[in-house]
Amino acid sequence: MNTGNPIPVAAIVLHPADSVAVCRRNVAAGEALPLEGELVVARADVALGHKIARCFIPLGAVVVKYGIAIGSATKDIHPGDWVHLHNLKSNYISSHVRDSEEQTT
Repeated sequence: MNTGNPIPVAAIVLHPADSVAVCRRNVAAGEALPLEGELVVARADVALGHKIARCFIPLGAVVVKYGIAIGSATKDIHPGDWVHLHNLKSNYISSHVRDSEEQTT
C-alpha cells in the first residue's frame, strides 16, 4: 500500500482546444502521458512548467494554450515534442526584441 504522496499527474490540459499540455513535473523521454483520453509519448525530456505537444502541429500553424493562440510553429511539431523557443515563435513579441532581452539577462 502506498502511504506516501501520490505521484502527480504528469501534464495537464488547460483548455479543451489546446494543442499543448503543461508539465506538472519533469517528464522523461519515452514516458507515456494520458492527456484527455489520448496517450502521448514524450519524445524528449520536458521540464516542469514547459509545454508538450498533444497533437501534430505543422510548420506555420498556431499553437494553442489557454484556448487561445500563443504563437506559431517554426517547424513541424509532433505529438510528444517539447514545445519552446526552438520550435515556436510568439505572434505578439518580435523575435529581435525577445533576442535582445535574452542577451541582457
